[in-house]
Formats: sequence, C-alpha cells, structure tokens
Amino acid sequence: MLHDIGIFLTDAAGIQCFGSEPYLRHGVLGADLLRREGAPEWAARVAERHTGAGITPQDIAEMNLPLPTDRDLMPRTLLERLICYSDKFYSKSGDMQRKSPERVRASMARHSAATLERFEELDAQFGQ
Repeated sequence: MLHDIGIFLTDAAGIQCFGSEPYLRHGVLGADLLRREGAPEWAARVAERHTGAGITPQDIAEMNLPLPTDRDLMPRTLLERLICYSDKFYSKSGDMQRKSPERVRASMARHSAATLERFEELDAQFGQ
C-alpha cells in the first residue's frame, strides 16, 4: 500500500480523499512525501512510477497532464514494473472487485494506444 501513500493529498471524494490535488498526481505527491520523510529512494520511485502503465513526457505534453516533465515516471526496475502492473487490477472505488484483464485493457486504451501497448508489455512479463 505504500505506493499509494500520496492519495490522501488528492481530491477524490469517492474514495474519501479530500485533498486539493488532482488524483493523477498521487504518485508524485507520495514520492515527494517519502523522500521528505527519509524513506529509501526505491520506495519513492515505486510510488512515483506506478501510475497508469507508466507515463512519458510525451504523454504529459500531449494530454496536458498535471505532472512534472523533469522526472522519469516510467517503471524501470522489476519491483516498479510488478507493482505498476498489479495495481491495474484493483480499483479503489466502485465495486472494489478485482478487474478482469479485458477491463484493464479497455481502461488503458481509453488513455492512449501507447498506454495500452505499455500495459501489454507488462502483461507479457507478469500475466498468467
């Protein structure tokens, strides 16, 4: 759960979070918090890089996302990639049930073809 530590700083009333930041920023907010508190850098990077199927500077620019462009938001290590992948199957809102691979793919495709492609790469590595 440490990868989602920044979620309390976001405005996501549906999951009882009443902060002021956009939900999409919970990863970078969590990473900043972990670094300030002296957590190991690997933990901060997991928080920072687990959103979506990773987020590139091109994604940030093309979708006008409220994220920094000076950080690497792509999961690189095995741990970062595994948490990024597994996180896609569990929703924090709605029915709180495990999502099917088809549902995850549909969600990734709504963001962009590149996001879906990155998810497929993670699925090839970690899927059943």
